[in-house]
Amino acid sequence: MLQVENLGVNYGAITALHDVSLRVEKGAIVTLIGANGAGKTTTLRAVSGLQKARAGKVTYQGRDITNLPPHEIVKLGISHVPEGRMVFANLTVLENLKMGAYLQRDKAAIRREMEHVFAVFPRLKEREGQLAGTLSGGEQQMLAIGRALMSRPSFLMLDEPSLGIAPLLVKTIFEKIVQINREQGITILLVEQNANLALEISKFGYVMETGRITLSDEAKALKQNPQVRSAYLGG
Repeated sequence: MLQVENLGVNYGAITALHDVSLRVEKGAIVTLIGANGAGKTTTLRAVSGLQKARAGKVTYQGRDITNLPPHEIVKLGISHVPEGRMVFANLTVLENLKMGAYLQRDKAAIRREMEHVFAVFPRLKEREGQLAGTLSGGEQQMLAIGRALMSRPSFLMLDEPSLGIAPLLVKTIFEKIVQINREQGITILLVEQNANLALEISKFGYVMETGRITLSDEAKALKQNPQVRSAYLGG
């Protein structure tokens, strides 16, 4: 569904990504793990058009989308939940969700998507009139994912969904990610520092170090890999 080939990205004179290549099969959950600063976020930003690629190619469902404007990429069915959630703090939960449907003109379709989001995240329904800035970290993450779902994506990218969230809610968020994948058939590319949890729910995984993919394998195999266990899984 998504193919990244020899992707190169620079920040000024600094090379952030060196020849990054990865594939995501339709219907799968694929994870990208690595230390802070390894290039995981930059990879997602390059796929979604937020960061210009200086080299390489991004192909989505057979179409070259390299360096397309972000709104064009959203139209093709790719949604990106950024690191840090980035909800609109001064808008209500409902208003935030409507922002996710900004490309949708059919009011009935928007209502249907809203009902889907509330079915996945009942807590958002309870909080629909509340300002997003007053929600807990876990609730804001639910809102960020819900907002991304409002554009009816077929491909969802999640950047550090467990970051800054209470452990009890992390488990809930990951259960919801699996639910979205299984019930709605949405393909997911997941960037996550909690490598244990990420590999637990994924089919395939990639390990990034200093802007390069250094390992790739079935998620189960990566969990057993001594190098991965020692670096990312606490031995």
